[in-house]
Amino acid sequence: MEITNIETHPVTMTLTKHDDGGVGPYVTDVGVTHDVNRMMIKVDTDVGISGWGEMRMFLSPKTTSTIIEDGILPIVKGHSPFEVESLRRLLFVEYTNVDMFFSAIEVACWDIVGKYLEEPIYKLLGGWTAPSQTNQHKSGEIDDEKWVDVAYCVGIRSLEESREHARRALNQGYDVLKTKAGEDWNQDVERIIAMNDEVNGDLDFRLDPNQGWRPDEAVRVATKLADAGVYLQYLEQPIRVDCHDSLANLRERTPQPIGPNEDTYIDHNLRSLIEKGAIDVGVVDMTPRGGISGVRQIAAIAEDAGVPLTHHCAADLGVRTAAILHTVSGIPGFDLPPDTLYYSWEDDIIEEKLEVNNGAIKLPERPGLGITVDESKLRKYAIDNNQEYYH
Repeated sequence: MEITNIETHPVTMTLTKHDDGGVGPYVTDVGVTHDVNRMMIKVDTDVGISGWGEMRMFLSPKTTSTIIEDGILPIVKGHSPFEVESLRRLLFVEYTNVDMFFSAIEVACWDIVGKYLEEPIYKLLGGWTAPSQTNQHKSGEIDDEKWVDVAYCVGIRSLEESREHARRALNQGYDVLKTKAGEDWNQDVERIIAMNDEVNGDLDFRLDPNQGWRPDEAVRVATKLADAGVYLQYLEQPIRVDCHDSLANLRERTPQPIGPNEDTYIDHNLRSLIEKGAIDVGVVDMTPRGGISGVRQIAAIAEDAGVPLTHHCAADLGVRTAAILHTVSGIPGFDLPPDTLYYSWEDDIIEEKLEVNNGAIKLPERPGLGITVDESKLRKYAIDNNQEYYH
């Protein structure tokens, strides 16, 4: 079996608005999101089996499509989709990290392999290996259906809206709420305390300023929360990347667990964070790591060091969400629920949306990713490939 072609399909999808039960607009320290653009990747083979992947776009749809169709396709064409590890190394380019462009292709290869072998991806990765957080649905009923607990995510909102989202999350069965932060650290502290008060401490919280604080601000945030009796599940990437000594110092000065995220996207940083004592939780992402295989590589490092993992959310549609569910279920070391915004999409580009219930998403059990892309929806939500600016 050989790869014969790769197609790119740029699409846009709208987040359900806050007033309609969703989280839109999604406000972070770096911008406001109403609609999200995604590149859907279709990989074809000579045996008639195709696989799908999903990624963010780089600068513009045209730029991303050109890199994949004109740059990567000629290199991987003729190779077997089974060769995910060798393809990762085949695509090495000096001075350039091509992992983010290869990741969706790599996931599509896993999708093809699963379809060919008639097995879901998580079984190919090792089976149901993360029972500590995914072994049963919260109803308490253990059956053949597998559900993956997920964390409810919300952007920066007013105090009252933040309280409302905390109530929603708890009422909908979530155990963990992640909120963005960074515009004003005092307001960030007030929001977390208000949300914790709203649910009487019955939710765990993750706080993510997207590298938005100075070390001194991060110390004050962590201390004020502790003084208020609020202990986060983790404080995500509070300061900028590659400041591992400062991050280790912060970890020593606060009881709040530290969860580097963007730092884990950089080669060898996870090892450095572990060696310097600058990490309590690893927040990883398959796209900058080059796909499922790249995540498996760094998950082994984290598990060996006793560092629990979770998977980052990038406002993912059904294809990447399915890939994340398979990854955290089939690779050992993922002890904490992955982030998600999946519950807030107005629609999806797959035929049947993934089932969300009681703070969990049902793991697709059909071969490969277990989902079917609706190509009529690719056309419905298509965007101009010559669009100049991607947000």
